[in-house]
Amino acid sequence: MENIPESSSKGTKRRREENSDVGNTSSLEDDLTFTDTLVALRIMRAQFPHIQKGSVEPFMLKSQLYSSVKDRTQVDRELESLRRDKVLRLFKLNTGQDDHAVMFLDDYLNQIDRVVKRMEGKKVEECEVFGWLKTHVLDSKLETGIEHQELCSLLSLGGKVKDSHISLLINAGVLTRQLIDPNMYWFAIPNIGSLLKGLVQGRKEIISLLSRRRYKEMMLASLEKKRLRMSPFDVRFHLRDLIGSGHLRTDQTPTGLIIRVPKD
Repeated sequence: MENIPESSSKGTKRRREENSDVGNTSSLEDDLTFTDTLVALRIMRAQFPHIQKGSVEPFMLKSQLYSSVKDRTQVDRELESLRRDKVLRLFKLNTGQDDHAVMFLDDYLNQIDRVVKRMEGKKVEECEVFGWLKTHVLDSKLETGIEHQELCSLLSLGGKVKDSHISLLINAGVLTRQLIDPNMYWFAIPNIGSLLKGLVQGRKEIISLLSRRRYKEMMLASLEKKRLRMSPFDVRFHLRDLIGSGHLRTDQTPTGLIIRVPKD
């Protein structure tokens, strides 16, 4: 992780650890659980699948952390601390009621810069609003959402805010309107739409694969070798998510770890 903002001084030491060699391990069975949330995030970031089409920085799912760190209360507490220290941001996803993505702040800022660069190449006007967003909004508003009036107030610290500025942020995928209250926005990860579709389809594909088996179970070593047809993510990514959300369970046997669909 490079280019650490001065505003995140509290998290600087932690984020420098990103430069350590985390490496990819051969099997999920070797690194299914970790001692703390930051270690889990670092490993999962390094193992984020190389996705050809969607230019999206690595992100993790909160459910994946629940399967990787045994104490959920610890996960929630450490995520909150990392969020306050501006090491990472959380994002509400539309793929499920409790689905949240986690992205290191540096990666998120790089993602926004990538969007701005593309827009500037297309001669899109009013791109200065992205600078206002990064400096005055993201640095002070750490929650997953923001109210319209507060958004405009914070953006106005950078310049005169127009409706077209807000529209540009929405069209760029940095903000999405909340369905329940149109005066509220979710902060969002640009270009993530197709990946979220793949996330949902991959979940269904793995559940369907296991459900068709006689005992609705499979050895992890064998399941990891499967290639998914409907998802750009690898099996490892989905298994961490499905185990953490309770849709799958694990059982240790003398021959290795078994993944199974829980009985109703």
